[in-house]
Amino acid sequence: MESEAVLAILKRCLSEWTLIGSEAIDYEISRIPDIERRCKAERIASISREKIIVDEPIVSRAREIEMHGLKPMDALHLACAERSADVMLTTDDEIVRAAMRMSADIKVRVMNPARWLLDVL
Repeated sequence: MESEAVLAILKRCLSEWTLIGSEAIDYEISRIPDIERRCKAERIASISREKIIVDEPIVSRAREIEMHGLKPMDALHLACAERSADVMLTTDDEIVRAAMRMSADIKVRVMNPARWLLDVL
């Protein structure tokens, strides 16, 4: 169900919705060792119409978020999302749970794509 939701969301991002990328996402994609998987991820990321540049305020915010128990890269993704996204979608249940615990301290909703799509539609 998650895979179908992600595909449906990406399809809508081609016309109606805005997918926001970031340098953090680009970095993680660049580290995918399998060339075919990396190329697929790059194609998906290429549909983003906006890209968040990792600057000092984002790094500082990521460090604050890390104090709530998130891994450094997860905290960086969340800090990037706070910059301009309405929602950060992730299939990583650990990130969703952490965001729920710190909901009063973050500036963006964090949701599973399948759950979010059901809410939106």
